[in-house]
Amino acid sequence: MTSSDPVVPEGVPDPLVPDAPARCYFEDMTVGRQWVTQRRTITEADVVSFAGLSGDFNPLHVDETFAATGPFGRRVVHGLLVLAMATGLRQQSGVFYGVVRAFAEVKSWAFKRPVFIGDTITAVTTVVSARPTSKPGQGIVDQRVDVINQDGEIVQTGIFVTVIAGRPE
Repeated sequence: MTSSDPVVPEGVPDPLVPDAPARCYFEDMTVGRQWVTQRRTITEADVVSFAGLSGDFNPLHVDETFAATGPFGRRVVHGLLVLAMATGLRQQSGVFYGVVRAFAEVKSWAFKRPVFIGDTITAVTTVVSARPTSKPGQGIVDQRVDVINQDGEIVQTGIFVTVIAGRPE
């Protein structure tokens, strides 16, 4: 390791060593298969933009003075912004590019820990089940998605259910 190598905290998977091809089809979605996204640091601009887009101007997110007296002692990032970023990070990985036919459901999503401006997140996806549909050429895949911060803590977790295209013949 050189001084220019990134430091990956204990327990945080290193996304710079991908184990997946650029695109995975339904046939590649075997139970236990796992992918790790690149990291992304959440900025002030992300929070302000999401507040404007969603209309969620809760002072816990946008008012530093108010948030200082709240449960976290400072502003907290919108939970749904982190969820949206996790979907984006997964898409940018290339694994799901062009193969997701539908995002069918989010099951039992849990917000485990607060996320703050300046935190860096990554998403770890693990296939938990895969079954063909009655329509040929696709299947339904349940994937556990863990959003992990720079300290290796799971901040959000749940199951994404997607319809994935089968490999072209």
